[in-house]
Amino acid sequence: MPGFPHGRDDPTCPPGVLGTRRRRIRVLSGLDVALVNGPVFLVGLFYAVSPYVLGFAGTHHDLAVHNLVVGCAICLLAVGFTVAPERMTGLSAALGVTGLWMAVAPWCVARAAPGRAAVVGGVVLGVLALALGLLSSTLVHRANRLP
Repeated sequence: MPGFPHGRDDPTCPPGVLGTRRRRIRVLSGLDVALVNGPVFLVGLFYAVSPYVLGFAGTHHDLAVHNLVVGCAICLLAVGFTVAPERMTGLSAALGVTGLWMAVAPWCVARAAPGRAAVVGGVVLGVLALALGLLSSTLVHRANRLP
């Protein structure tokens, strides 16, 4: 039947495919990796709305647009991690790099000196995204390790 794994004695199944399937099943069945996706989505969501919640959208319009775009991108990463984890595991390190960018973005994107709310929000959410990215990368690395 299509969609079912081939047996070990099947000559049409290359030997490397069985190991790949086992690793994919181990990654998909790991609840540790799945538990990180919710906080990643929440960090992205709050980063997207933080200019409006923290009140710097009017004074730093460029930073507000930046936060909205980057926050939506993080939310899309979290949805991708949830929907297709076997294909998105390589992007877990990108979340950590994005967290670093989020921490320094208030000084790089804002044309004038960023306000205190923009700096604190960016640094706190950036550190959270960095920590979640490192945690996700560690969990994926551990799940992909050979038994």
